[in-house]
Amino acid sequence: MSFFGKLKQRLTKSSSRIEEGLDSIVEEGGEVEETVAEPEEVTAPEPAAPEPAPKPDAEPEPAPAVEAEPEPEAAPAAPEPVEPEPTPEPAKSEPVVETPQPAAKPGLLGRIMGRKEAKPVVRRVLDDDMLEQLEELLIASDMGVDTALRVTANIAEGRFGRKLSVEEIKRLLSDEITRIMENVAKPLPIYPKKPQVVLVVGVNGSGKTTTIGKLASQFKAAGKSVVIAAGDTFRAAAVEQLQVWGDRAGVPVLTAPEGSDPASLAFDAMTKAEAEGADLLLIDTAGRLQNRADLMEELAKIVRVIRKKDETAPHNTLLVLDATTGQNALSQVETFQKLADVSGLVMTKLDGTAKGGVLVALADKFGLPIHAIGVGEQIDDLQAFDPEEFAKALTGLDD
Repeated sequence: MSFFGKLKQRLTKSSSRIEEGLDSIVEEGGEVEETVAEPEEVTAPEPAAPEPAPKPDAEPEPAPAVEAEPEPEAAPAAPEPVEPEPTPEPAKSEPVVETPQPAAKPGLLGRIMGRKEAKPVVRRVLDDDMLEQLEELLIASDMGVDTALRVTANIAEGRFGRKLSVEEIKRLLSDEITRIMENVAKPLPIYPKKPQVVLVVGVNGSGKTTTIGKLASQFKAAGKSVVIAAGDTFRAAAVEQLQVWGDRAGVPVLTAPEGSDPASLAFDAMTKAEAEGADLLLIDTAGRLQNRADLMEELAKIVRVIRKKDETAPHNTLLVLDATTGQNALSQVETFQKLADVSGLVMTKLDGTAKGGVLVALADKFGLPIHAIGVGEQIDDLQAFDPEEFAKALTGLDD
């Protein structure tokens, strides 16, 4: 299954919430419209193609000549009584000619009377009441108040007072979301500087360790030499998890005893990466809540120590966000950006959350690059962010 297929399948809660909400909004004040299925009239002539079929069958029309009794008189000249016997066969050939005719009739009736039975389309006038309901739906999908107001205002522009169906609204929503997010969809930049230091930060359980493992494996597969520093020295499971990924990808993982100073490990890792000429150094950090001043200060210390080795480092600071946190992701970005100068985002756990809309709010408010999104545990479940595919998956748009 393609990544978009997985994304669409796993964003079911977000898309179903929006779809169900749109159905309810449109049906509440909408009217059923009889739609003339013009496209089906275009396709209907194709069934009419059987009409040429009678023409080949018209060739048996000489059969009436066979039916005409005079021909049996010529029978003596032919191989005797055998030919009179075929005379009943033309009668049998008549049903063969008749059978295509009933098949042609439905095609003609389909074109003339009503084609296929089209499902009734419900449309509702886009008015203030409908716009308010749309705003509430988007806010409930975690898109945020400001973003929801902006999106609905753009949808209403030039369309106020017009009747819209659910599919039309979905497409308009998808287009607006794509427009907001297309400027932030950027891959992780690769610089000529060696080693390029990528610091990965985020709160507890956001998926930092898994994200680092997947990035390391993907960069290694792309021909880059990678080193990982297991800077979460307070959680043994994080170190073990990175070592598993490192073994799988053939990437060295630098560790330190449990409880060691993570800033010291980051410094040592930079020294080793420089000596080995590594292209990338990925530094994991312990998960920390944005409201814990002591832990946030520890992160600031890691940045200061790294810059003693290279004043331009870290060259990328990735904030890994858990999509299930919803609007709390906004405060996380704000706090981490102040302390660690976040340069880009990775959104994980977009599988089965009703809060996928928060990514739209983040793009609208901060404009930080979104480098990748994740929808599962497999290595190919972390891929570059595609705004159009994401918008379609979020709104439940089929094509």
